[in-house]
Amino acid sequence: MNLSHNCQRAFLRAIIGCSLGLASVAGLHAQPAAPTSSPATGPAESSDPAPTFAAVPLSDSLVQVTGGPVNIVVLVQPEGLLLVNGGPKAQAPALKSFLAARFPGKPVKVVFNTDWHPQNTGFNETAAAEGAKILAHENTKQWMTTTIHCKWREQTFAPAPKAALPTETFYTTGELTFGQQKVTYGYLGPAHTDGDIYVYFPTPNVLVAGDVVTSGSYPILDYTTGGWIGGMANAAGTLVGLAKEDTRIVPAAGPILARADLVAESDMLSAMRDKLVKMMKSGMGAQDIITAAPTKEFDARWGSPERFMHNVYQGLWWHVRDLGGVI
Repeated sequence: MNLSHNCQRAFLRAIIGCSLGLASVAGLHAQPAAPTSSPATGPAESSDPAPTFAAVPLSDSLVQVTGGPVNIVVLVQPEGLLLVNGGPKAQAPALKSFLAARFPGKPVKVVFNTDWHPQNTGFNETAAAEGAKILAHENTKQWMTTTIHCKWREQTFAPAPKAALPTETFYTTGELTFGQQKVTYGYLGPAHTDGDIYVYFPTPNVLVAGDVVTSGSYPILDYTTGGWIGGMANAAGTLVGLAKEDTRIVPAAGPILARADLVAESDMLSAMRDKLVKMMKSGMGAQDIITAAPTKEFDARWGSPERFMHNVYQGLWWHVRDLGGVI
């Protein structure tokens, strides 16, 4: 049975209104997730302006900077530094001081943004003021130039200053040589947002995956700016294909992951996409799906599904014509 347009609207109202029901029904099967500062859930914008940064070596030339709400990856070469993400703007002065003390005489030359969210792009203006090149997908730059009303976060983001915008954008894939190191990067499609990218360092075999990959919690799908579960499943599959058996994966926040963790997330996303689309096509209403607790087989690993489920439904309806047979 197909859902009518009125049923679609009722479905969305029920999803929003039944968030407590989702927590109580699906959450019955969940184990509490470890506390996380996952940037997409909100804490990043209120981050401590003076965090305690630490440098964790990934190789003799690659470092993971921890202590803030996001992982910052730094490639160290004779001519300077290449960063993947830079933390929120409030922490930019602290990060600048930390990098200068930890890597004296090495200016920041390149910064990659894995998506538009402020916790990933907050160092742009500081780096660009010193001549750094800012690299991102074109969609990331476009989102940074407009006002974004993010309903699921109940937050509005103003356009970024012109000085904070990416200075170079791309649409598909690319590579560059920084010092003696080759760096490859590419677009992951609409997944967490519609501007997600990966950055891969072949020599140390480290893959930076941004918010497409999470540790200890369900991933966040920012449907306001193009994220949805179909694209997220595709992106995770792309990352699995890129990773070797011994590749280390750096998520947006949390500890380094192995390829097996990436495979587990890819399998979960594919299974949830197929399951939820099937339920919607069968005519199940919001409460029916909530009661069915479709995430229960994954909750022990991924934690509470409340935010995940809410955003998945919203994103699916935005892509309902791609699914076929729903309305």
